[in-house]
Amino acid sequence: MWIRFKQILVDRSNENSVSLNKYISSTGICSRREADQMIEEGRVAINGQPARRGNRVFEGDEVSVDGKPLRAKPEALYIAFNKPVGIVCTTDSKEKKNIIRYIGHPQRLFPIGRLDKPSQGLIFLTNDGDIVNKILRAGNQHEKEYIVTVKQPITPDFIKKMGNGVPILGTVTKKCKVEQLNAHTFKIILIQGMNRQIRRMCQYLGYDVTRLKRTRIMNVRLGNLKVGEWRELTPEEVKKIRKMVADSSKTEEASQDKPKNTTE
Repeated sequence: MWIRFKQILVDRSNENSVSLNKYISSTGICSRREADQMIEEGRVAINGQPARRGNRVFEGDEVSVDGKPLRAKPEALYIAFNKPVGIVCTTDSKEKKNIIRYIGHPQRLFPIGRLDKPSQGLIFLTNDGDIVNKILRAGNQHEKEYIVTVKQPITPDFIKKMGNGVPILGTVTKKCKVEQLNAHTFKIILIQGMNRQIRRMCQYLGYDVTRLKRTRIMNVRLGNLKVGEWRELTPEEVKKIRKMVADSSKTEEASQDKPKNTTE
């Protein structure tokens, strides 16, 4: 008696696979460049066989690093946080007032960009490393809105000069939208993230900042979120952000450029 077994065909085309370094970095343990280094060092295996650079991973393959199978990356999480004055936007555990310790979220998060210690307002945190540099890169024209109070009375000349660009840190800031709200307060919308940019701009023009609050990043507004509280971004907000950064430089590409100190 003959029994014919049905042949099972597995599609091994590149269209149904992902590069090994991308697969490793997608788990959140390292960057693609670091993944390539681990592969070169012989620390990576696919289905128990030593891997090489250029290998691809197909559905059903098991990838291990140092003999331990890689776990899938946790579901992407994006939160909006109203940072209080005095909290530092760092993951450094040596900093007692670091933003991660303050929030105390069970997921491993990190902030997208920075907001100075003396400043308050909106900042994003996430566990999705791939989206971080896409949002941060100034060339993507992603807007950030601030409400700023200064010690000296605001003049039309001050508003004009702030909007046209101010020489700081060896360059001139990009033109931006500036609107006076009252005698000592103005709104400014930036598409840059230079170190202490607003404070330096004001200082150059002879003004001292007494209060600075970020009220919007891209399509997300601070709204009624109280100081020290956070919320998850809505599916609609995340969808729009992903659409806005769809053509942005990927993390791997951005990492090859000189790092930008992305803070107000």
